[in-house]
Amino acid sequence: MINRLKWGFFVLFMLFFTQTIMAQDWGNLKRYQKKNAALMASGFDENRIVFMGNSITQGWSDMRPAFFDGKCYVNRGIGGQTTPEMLLRFRQDVINLKPKAVVLLAGINDIAGNRGPSTTEIIYNNIISMVEWAGANEIQVILCSVLPVFDFPWNPGVKPALKVIELNGLLKAYANKHGILYLDYFTAMVDDSNGLKKELGIDGVHPNEAGYAVMEPLLEKAIASLKK
Repeated sequence: MINRLKWGFFVLFMLFFTQTIMAQDWGNLKRYQKKNAALMASGFDENRIVFMGNSITQGWSDMRPAFFDGKCYVNRGIGGQTTPEMLLRFRQDVINLKPKAVVLLAGINDIAGNRGPSTTEIIYNNIISMVEWAGANEIQVILCSVLPVFDFPWNPGVKPALKVIELNGLLKAYANKHGILYLDYFTAMVDDSNGLKKELGIDGVHPNEAGYAVMEPLLEKAIASLKK
C-alpha cells in the first residue's frame, strides 16, 4: 500500500512537473545533460544499453533498482513524455551515448492525450523515426509493445485499450518486416478487458513490482538475443 501511494504521488508530481517546465524546456533536454556528460567522459562501453521511455521506464530503476545494479543499463525515461518529446531528445539521450542497443518503450502518453490529441499514425511515425535514427547510427533496437491500459486515472474516458492494440500491431508488423527485435510485454500483462492485470499494476497504467518482475525476464531474453 505504501509503495502504491508513493508511486501515485510520484506520477502526479511528474505530470505537474513536466507541464510547468514545458514552456522553458519543452523536450526536457536539460534533464539528463549532466549525467550524459559524465557518462561520455567515463569512456565507451560496448555493452551499454539505453532505456528510452516515459514514467514506466523512469520508475523501473526506482522500484526495482536491483535489476539495474552492476549492469551497463542507462535509464533515460522521463515521466509524462510523449513520442515527439522523446524524438527531440533522442540524439542527446541515446545516440550520443553510443550504446549497443536502445530499449524503446513509448506511446501510451500520446494515447492519453498528455500534449493534446494525437493519432495512431502520428505516434507510430514518431516511434519509427527513432528506430530508423538508431539504425542509422548502428544502434540495435528492442522495440517494446505498449503495455495494456483500459483507462487513464488522470484522463478518464479516452478508451485506450483498442488504440494500444492497434499501435502494437503496427509496431510488431514493422519489426517483423525489418528484422528488428519486438518485445511483447502486452500479452504477458493483459487482462480479459484488454487492460493491465490488477495484480501487476498500481493505477491500471504503471506496473508495480510484480509487473516489472514479469517484464524483466522478457527483456533479458531479448537482450541476450542481440547481435554480438
